[in-house]
Amino acid sequence: MRAAVREAFGSPDVVEVRDVEKPAPTDDEVLVRVRATSVNPADWYDVTGRPYVARPMTGLRGPKSERLGVDYAGTVEAVGTNVTEFEPGDDVFGGRNGAFAEYVVVKADRAIVSKPENVSFEQAAAVPIAALTALQGLRDKGKLEPGESVLINGASGGVGTFAVQIAKALGAEVTAVCSTGNVEQARSLGADQVVDYTREDCTRGDRRYDLLLDIAGSWTWSDCRRILRRDGRLVVAGAPKGNRLLGPIGHVAKLRLASILSWRRVVFFIAKFNKPDLETLRDLVASGRMTPVVDRRYDLSEISDALRYLGEGHARGKVVVTV
Repeated sequence: MRAAVREAFGSPDVVEVRDVEKPAPTDDEVLVRVRATSVNPADWYDVTGRPYVARPMTGLRGPKSERLGVDYAGTVEAVGTNVTEFEPGDDVFGGRNGAFAEYVVVKADRAIVSKPENVSFEQAAAVPIAALTALQGLRDKGKLEPGESVLINGASGGVGTFAVQIAKALGAEVTAVCSTGNVEQARSLGADQVVDYTREDCTRGDRRYDLLLDIAGSWTWSDCRRILRRDGRLVVAGAPKGNRLLGPIGHVAKLRLASILSWRRVVFFIAKFNKPDLETLRDLVASGRMTPVVDRRYDLSEISDALRYLGEGHARGKVVVTV
């Protein structure tokens, strides 16, 4: 089968598509023929080997694994003898390491759920990591309640487009922050107010919010503190690339240190896969309350171009790769 691999850290040019051995499912696994996958910032960091502080986990001198990618959507081709939830021919989506490939094997009780009929494979593949980050950031880390106000800084990217819709589904009043070209998109996704940061600095206004979901990482702690209520919460779900040593961790560390004596709670987290949350996202998509936004589509043979485009930081929604 074809799969995206790389043998060293570097620019997206180090990634190439090769023939590798096709996996076979064990008794508790499902073999999925991947139809589409999507690219996330974590994939870019995995390719480049940045920041260096993360090398003990990713590989000191070179990557611990040649394979790349996590998000997938496709069709079940075979199941293990103990699997009863899925059968060949089922359309599914979820997360699995090595998803930039024609096939993946997934534990049946892990990150795999049925694909709603009302979305394409490309749209389903856009969901897993980005939508999980939005859901867990708003609901679990941010403790967002119906009727509360939430400000989403960075509302036009992969996580941001899902966050606007999930916050509305949770019953919140949503203010989205984005650039001029993305204002109408944010409104169409359900934002109650949209702030064009090229024309207005909302950190200098009079409005205060119960929750700030910061995906862009463009504000200091002083900025964040000014727009949060006294008992407000800041959830950091993204940050600038930063330097080679610390990367986005540097920005997060500054926020945490500056906020030590504050009443306001500051949380940084990385989304974790689990089946119940994927089922929640599936139901949101199936009901029409959440629609994946796909910016660009690439073929698997163009995976380097997809990673390069994502790394530029201007994606409007998700970058999808068809397989």
